[in-house]
Amino acid sequence: MVARNYYFTSESVTEGHPDKICDQVSDAILDAILAKEARLEREGYISPTGVAACVDNVRCACETFVTTGTVIVSGEIRTQAYVDVQKIARDTIRRIGYDRAKYGFDCETCGVINMIHEQSPDIAQGVDESFDVQAGNATDELDQIGAGDQGMMFGYASDETTALMPMPIFLAQRLAQRLSQVRKDAVVPYLRPDGKTQVTVRYEDDHPVEVTAIVISTQHDPTIEDMEVIKADMIKHVIAPVMAEEGVLWDHADVYVNPTGRFVVGGPMGDTGLTGRKIVVDTYGGMGRHGGGAFSGKDCTKVDRSAAYAARWVAKNVVAAGLAHRCEIELAYAIGVSRPLSVMVDTFGTAKVPEQIITKAVTEVFDLRPGAIIRDLDLRRPIFEKTAAYGHFGRNDPDFTWEATNRVDELRAAVEALQD
Repeated sequence: MVARNYYFTSESVTEGHPDKICDQVSDAILDAILAKEARLEREGYISPTGVAACVDNVRCACETFVTTGTVIVSGEIRTQAYVDVQKIARDTIRRIGYDRAKYGFDCETCGVINMIHEQSPDIAQGVDESFDVQAGNATDELDQIGAGDQGMMFGYASDETTALMPMPIFLAQRLAQRLSQVRKDAVVPYLRPDGKTQVTVRYEDDHPVEVTAIVISTQHDPTIEDMEVIKADMIKHVIAPVMAEEGVLWDHADVYVNPTGRFVVGGPMGDTGLTGRKIVVDTYGGMGRHGGGAFSGKDCTKVDRSAAYAARWVAKNVVAAGLAHRCEIELAYAIGVSRPLSVMVDTFGTAKVPEQIITKAVTEVFDLRPGAIIRDLDLRRPIFEKTAAYGHFGRNDPDFTWEATNRVDELRAAVEALQD
């Protein structure tokens, strides 16, 4: 591989961004359903129509739309659990920080419209009983679950940060997270929930060497008219702490804070929001490909979500095992079919062993059927609302099981055996 010199930029948004509000509401509803269905299952609940509660049977594709004064929740859900959609939406918006009218959006007074309906049986049948089972080709119970949709999913990892994430998106996410933290902790009391960050990194020989530009746009109280005050606070309380914690060189970076000069009208009053509209922010910031499917609001039978998590898990373990400096995994599925149609490994010329050996080792070590992914990553838990802001990858949280490097030894052993 020929090493390259270039600049790469990635962006992130805060939890108060309109699209991120929607992602969090959708995932909060999913979490509530999973939690209540699991409780009903433990209690032995059976519906009036004779259907027993079972968390394995939950199917959810929930989408949210927000605009001035209004929240619309829609989608297809199958569950025995009743959850209060209006209360969940209001509680989520309150937690984010839109809790008074002067912010342009108020969790207490906004309208919440529930348009959720039941999942189509045409979709459900292929997930509940896969093509493999119907054709008599099942080998074990994990073949029972078919993929919830067709499509391709990508996972990516790079050794340029300790989190094995690309540096531009990793820094942009940490800046966005810090921006919300100083607002909530009243370190910078005039901030409001909406905000965006952007980071440009200079690469030499494909390795990051310095940050050359930082952009922060943050909603603020209208009484703050001096943008130099906001800029000084952003440098002191947001940028400098994050860069120091990550040990990143940024001394010569161009810093832009609210470059339009004013950001008072924000959130759903400033722009509409929609679930699934920040898929690049959610993943690798454009460094690495994306299959196009969003994550939030979808239960784990939807491979848009679960297989993308699995692909990240695989890629991270490949890099952590020292088999490559960079790794991208592509998985492809057909709706209702339990086994992936293809598994592709791309190390961008950084592999320490032939890619075909890594690919073979991956297929030996990782079971990438939806049922196995759900089992191995424990995806029936109500853990998804917190994934819906600041990235689904590269975060140190035990609930993010796809971030575990727990297959490193097995991968190394498989590679060694294949080389013998």
